[in-house]
Amino acid sequence: MKKIISVLLCILIMIPLSVSAFAEEGDTVTEGLSATSAILMEMSTGKVLLSKNPDEKLPPASITKVMTLLLVMEALDSGKIALEDTVTASKNASSKGGSQIWLKEGEQMTVHELIKATAVASANDACTALGEYIAGNEASFVVMMNERAKELGMVNTNFENCSGLDDTTENHYSSARDIAIMSCELMKHGQIVEYTTIWMDSLRDGATELVNTNRLVRFYEGTTGLKTGTTSKAGYCVSATAQRDGMELVAVVLGSTDSTERFEDAKKLLNWGFANYAVYTPQVDASLITNVGVLYGVQNSIMPIVKPTDNVLIKKGAEENITQRVDICIDVEAPVEKGQKLGTVYFEADGEEIASCPIISENAVERRGLFFVFSALWSTFAKK
Repeated sequence: MKKIISVLLCILIMIPLSVSAFAEEGDTVTEGLSATSAILMEMSTGKVLLSKNPDEKLPPASITKVMTLLLVMEALDSGKIALEDTVTASKNASSKGGSQIWLKEGEQMTVHELIKATAVASANDACTALGEYIAGNEASFVVMMNERAKELGMVNTNFENCSGLDDTTENHYSSARDIAIMSCELMKHGQIVEYTTIWMDSLRDGATELVNTNRLVRFYEGTTGLKTGTTSKAGYCVSATAQRDGMELVAVVLGSTDSTERFEDAKKLLNWGFANYAVYTPQVDASLITNVGVLYGVQNSIMPIVKPTDNVLIKKGAEENITQRVDICIDVEAPVEKGQKLGTVYFEADGEEIASCPIISENAVERRGLFFVFSALWSTFAKK
């Protein structure tokens, strides 16, 4: 009997540990980061999984170019510019220092080549040339960058240039959370991955070699991008995106002490996310949806439809325990509007609701009028 009691006590002691282990492991990861600020976000839901000083305003260095590339991709999608367009380098663009492809004033390159130089080699001259091509000059492009940041809800960001060079800037900053937000927005443009996953390439018929500044592209499974940044003010930074098993994560690391540490911190965050979470797409069991009666309508019933819902983030393994529960009207009084809510499908895991899908009317149903009643009576008598 004593042995049985001892075993039961051990089980009771271990239960709270197993429940809290998930959170404690996450805390251990963030505490072990060398970076000043960091965040791990799931891209389709925008859910923050881990963070360390995520809203601290810090110089973002060349991660600034994420916003530049976002505006470039949006300009491409809108038809304002095209990949084949020829861009002529200005004096301003060709004078940029730091990482560059040594553009000469008056030299011409295509938008495609300049995107490649910006995304792969973090070229400040190429980046500036793109901004000037879209807005006419760099100052106007920076206005566009700040306006887009506000639209995205980036409340701790202000840009002074499109490259991230900060030797002379006084008010150029962002935060890990804001960078994650704009990184997620950029990655909605699938075409950018064609550039951000290049490891090595070249320009000028092979005369200018390009090597990706993001070593995760070569050494981390599932990497899709995105951008590194390094200056004396900012330290070593990276916004790292990766995809595995249908889930996309972004890990932002700011203010690391050296290049190796920033990538190690990013890997720690990504590894933890992929090990502990999964994306679940709610799929409704159609057999659970029944006809809804229509009182006083020109038709007696309607077959409702289920409005799809967004993906949800769940703890890995929880998908095996997900159940569906339907709450739907038996009948509804006419008139029924198109899109009118008739019920809800609830998705639950371990007794907790994780998602819901509204059940709606696919079509409108009018209420019966006198003409309809007389027509129905006439049809009945005519058959007799």
